[in-house]
Amino acid sequence: QVQLVESGGGLVQAGGSLRLSCAASGSILSINVMGWYRQAPGRQRELVATITRLGSVRYLDSVRGRFTISRDNAKNTVYLQMNSLKPEDTAVYYCYAHLQEIGPTTLRSYWGQGTQVTVSS
Repeated sequence: QVQLVESGGGLVQAGGSLRLSCAASGSILSINVMGWYRQAPGRQRELVATITRLGSVRYLDSVRGRFTISRDNAKNTVYLQMNSLKPEDTAVYYCYAHLQEIGPTTLRSYWGQGTQVTVSS
């Protein structure tokens, strides 16, 4: 069984910063992609940023230049540094991992439980 545990959400004023962390644990052989998605009330879940095992990154256009994704492969952990936060960044942020478990040969996707980020104006 694999678990993703997020931390670092909270309430911040516009222009402020937060850092999200997500640690994957369990019977993990390797993690191909880790990332962050978010979902605001009444809206669909959207990709915020992803990073491959080799460090290739992808960002949502509206966060590029303000958010930075990174990962520590040895710790199976992904981070999201969020700077210059805006009220429109308010959402539940979900950690994501596409990985191979010890034993099964197929890749599977896992999600964290979500962490609330609220940016006040």
